Amino acid sequence: MKAILQPMQDLQDIKELQDYAANNKPLAGHAARRGDLEPVTIFQTSTMSALLDGVYEGSMTMKELARHGDFGLGTFDELDGELIAFDGEFYHLRHDGSVNSVHAEEMTPFASVTYFQPETTFAIDRPLNRMELETLIDSFLPSENLFYALRMDGQFEQVVTRTVTKQKRPYPTLVEATKSQPVFTLNQVEGTMAGFRMPEFAQGLSVAGYHLHFVDDNRTGGGHVLDFTLLSGTIQIGKPAELHLHFPETSGFMNADLTGRDVAGEIELAEGGTSR
Repeated sequence: MKAILQPMQDLQDIKELQDYAANNKPLAGHAARRGDLEPVTIFQTSTMSALLDGVYEGSMTMKELARHGDFGLGTFDELDGELIAFDGEFYHLRHDGSVNSVHAEEMTPFASVTYFQPETTFAIDRPLNRMELETLIDSFLPSENLFYALRMDGQFEQVVTRTVTKQKRPYPTLVEATKSQPVFTLNQVEGTMAGFRMPEFAQGLSVAGYHLHFVDDNRTGGGHVLDFTLLSGTIQIGKPAELHLHFPETSGFMNADLTGRDVAGEIELAEGGTSR
């Protein structure tokens, strides 16, 4: 697509871009797949604070997880890579850069899923870096105190990702485990980002701020998103009304130290700056 606006320099033209996005593709409602009267729910197994403490043993199968949503993200047993799900398809992104469909019996120690029902949709036809796009999305949100599901499909100038590496007992903390994580830079790539924007008060239960995973259209690369520049694409925002938190009864979770730590600081280190 031909860009019709120049790249933002200092975000002062955010109103112009918001007006453009709204006029280019009007906000659209989306019929609920599971019934209009049912609230849209984010289902999450375990907590981010448990993952920080090294609780990596799988507590739920992909088959069980998929009963609660068709869209989301997470990780796998023993921290073996990244999970991304959308359109009912679940993918396993590994530290070697490979992308595979998940098996029903694969386990997860931490994941968040929902039935994706976008309430706001708009198109982007100009280059935006991560900070600019997050600022634009924030301008559409009715409140920073709600939970949002986000999907971005488009052409990216660059996407920087990482994928965590499978760990062995005794498990290190997440901060230690991510120090040696492989980082990939994908240039001139088309693909999908899926994830959530969580409120600040959810820090520790999940990741406050933007938490996104990416996979390219050819299913040859992806991972946890560290940075990106979007050239053109479509943004969809859903607004789940409820959070369902599942507490695993594994020995790791039952005996984890979930208090007395700098949760925000550790998440910032482990997640590569996604928390804000």
